[in-house]
Order: sequence, then C-alpha cells, then structure tokens
Amino acid sequence: MKQVPLGSTGLMVSEVGFGGIPLTRVTEDEAVALLRAAVDKGITYFDTARMYGDSEVKMGRAFEGIRDQVILATKTMKRGGQEMTQEIEASLERLRTSYIDLYQMHNLVKPEDIDALSDPDGAYQALLRAKQEGKVRHIGFSSHHPDMAIKAIETGLFATVQFACNFVEDQAAGKVFGAARKQGMGCVAMKPLGGGLLERADLCFGWLQGQEGVLPIPGMQSMSELEEIADLYENRRELNQADLDEMQRIRDELGTHFCHRCGYCMPCPNGIDIPKVMLFTSQSRRFPPQHLINASRDFILHAEESCVECGECSERCPYELPIPEMLGEITAAFRDFMAQHGQA
Repeated sequence: MKQVPLGSTGLMVSEVGFGGIPLTRVTEDEAVALLRAAVDKGITYFDTARMYGDSEVKMGRAFEGIRDQVILATKTMKRGGQEMTQEIEASLERLRTSYIDLYQMHNLVKPEDIDALSDPDGAYQALLRAKQEGKVRHIGFSSHHPDMAIKAIETGLFATVQFACNFVEDQAAGKVFGAARKQGMGCVAMKPLGGGLLERADLCFGWLQGQEGVLPIPGMQSMSELEEIADLYENRRELNQADLDEMQRIRDELGTHFCHRCGYCMPCPNGIDIPKVMLFTSQSRRFPPQHLINASRDFILHAEESCVECGECSERCPYELPIPEMLGEITAAFRDFMAQHGQA
C-alpha cells in the first residue's frame, strides 16, 4: 500500500484509511482480527471517535504491541475545556496509548462552534494543552457543513479537515478541500461510499484515486470488504467512458437531497427510525417487492402515523434536509408500492 503525506502534518499515511464506525457491529475478536489484517494489507490510518460505541476499545486491543505501525485519529463532540480534557484521557485509556496522532473536534457545523474556538476555557484550548503535553500530536476537525468547514479552515487553527467526499458530493467537497489545501491542511474523506448508498466501490474509489491529496476512510466490518477495497488499490484501473456515464446516471438519480445515514437526526421524539425509512427509495430498486414490503411495513407505517412534523430532525440534520417532507414522500411512495404489488 502506497504511503502518502497527510497535508503538512509530517505524518505519512496509507493512501486509503479505515473508518471505525462499523466495528461496533462485530465482536471484539472479529474486530481485532479485521484491524490486524488491515495492517497486514498496508493500511496505517485508522479513524474512530468517542461516540462510536466500543470502536476505540477494539482498536486499542488490536494495536497493542504495534502502536508504532499505525496512525490513530479520534474525535469528540465536546465543546467545553474540562470535558475535552476528560475525553482525551478516556481516549488514551481506551486506545491503550500514551499519545493520539490526530485528535479532531467532531462535527463543527454551527456558527457558535466556530465562535467557541477562541474561548479560553473551551475545547480548543484544552486540545492545545494536550498537544503541549505530548498527548496529542495534531489537531483537526470534521464537519458536514461546507460553509462552516471553510470558516474553520480559514481560522488557521487546524492541521486537517474531515469532510464527506464521493463522486456525488463532489462540489461541496471540492470547495472545502480546495480551501484546506491553501492552508497546507490534510484532507480526510469520510463517506466515500455515500454512507452505504453508493454500491459500486470500483467507481467510488476509482474516482477518489484521482483526487490528489485526499485520504478516503471507508468503514469496514468484514474481511470481504477489506479485501475488496485493498484490491482496488493494489490493482488500479482507469475509469472509462462507460464508468463516467454510470456515475452521471447515479448523480442524476440521487439528486442533491438524499439521506447520508449519518444519524444526527436521531433520536426522533416519536420513535421513528428516520435513516431506516430513508433507505426505502434505494431498496425498492434492489430487493424483491414482497420481501421489501414485509421488511419495511412496520417502521414506514409507524413514520406515517407518528410524524408530527415537529422539525427537530431537520434542525439537527447537517445537510439541512427537509426531513418531515421527505418522510411524507417516502410513506406515500410506499403506499403506492404496496398497491402495485397487491398489498394495499
């Protein structure tokens, strides 16, 4: 696996990294085996977060004894200085390490997040103290909002930015990473597969391989996923015209308003599983009708009955999606789908 510089941090990282969210879905032994196999494949950059369940714990066990072979990145949503200090200590303990290569402020998406960077008692100052103490080597941030990401970049306070980047969300990512490159920052691409919405890994990573200085961090939970992604880097191929046409078809089909399955809209006060409901549109093109109706009926009809359009989900959505409106469209489409297949 080729090793590349992460911006001007001085860190050398594998050209594709490993996203830690899916580790929460497998046992600790399975996670350790998968992470060790990733290292054997030449992957050296591993991303996790305090809010990713037991992901840090599993990485800590996997990398004990080989800490010098990996670059560890984690992050927290905390904004207070004391809370940040506590989070750093918790990460150090769970990751079984004395230092973290990259500690990120998680999801800077609001103006007040940017304003808080200058707070002498805030999270950023706590990160600086941790850096001075050698507990953190570099400070970065993640964001889902392009305008706020660019404002954070322009402060000059960060070494890296993590932002959603794939061939569908290319325009926003291009603006964010373009601004970051001017600052010499490292660019980390989360959601390279659109949060699981994009099925053609060959197209996704073929496109990303053409984005200079961008480090994708796909989430992986199985050996087969690891093998597939590693193979796409070991045996590269140029995208051809048929690939480009298919990518454009997918862009046109998805449009600009689609669920990224980030989960920030949750929890719904009325118990609606919003990301699960949002999957229906794509699943309706892939699964047998009766199977999909049986699997989807309860939670989609619950959304139809329970959504009061309070708007809490839209306020939390980093992509500013009109979620209640979209839920209404999906439940109506589901009703039509059932009628078409004799289930009205």
